[in-house]
Amino acid sequence: MRYLLVSLLALALLAGCATGPRYETTGVATELSPAEVSASAQAFQGSQVIWGGMIVATRNLADYTEIEVLGYPLESNQRPATNRSPQGRFLVRTPGYLEQVDYAPGRRITVTGALGENVQGQVGEAAYTYPLVQARDTHLWPIDTPRTDSGPSTRFSIGVGVIFR
Repeated sequence: MRYLLVSLLALALLAGCATGPRYETTGVATELSPAEVSASAQAFQGSQVIWGGMIVATRNLADYTEIEVLGYPLESNQRPATNRSPQGRFLVRTPGYLEQVDYAPGRRITVTGALGENVQGQVGEAAYTYPLVQARDTHLWPIDTPRTDSGPSTRFSIGVGVIFR
């Protein structure tokens, strides 16, 4: 009984460490970037991708929601690495209605889906060619809350050893 309780506690602790989805990459063109697809209109149509980035705008249309995203490379947990150089913009279309307050500018998102035809649009006054992802699945990452205090952070650790500073 004791072994079972310890096992369940360990499992619960590990489940609490989960940070987001882990999409399967088999059959997915992980090397493609939005900028590459934008430059080659028909070459990649139908390819499966996992892309992520920061939401620029969300528009609810009659049958679907369209999300404009500034793409970034993905970290190992498939979270957009917004501290790296952007890889171009892309559009995500997902059936139905998504709340614009939730999918607000500045939020991070990771999407999986198939590439459709590129869409002509504008960024400011400049013409822009957007790759289009027909979303199969989307993951909206939690809002980052920056620290506002200037005091020391609380640190907690368990272990045996010596720390040198």
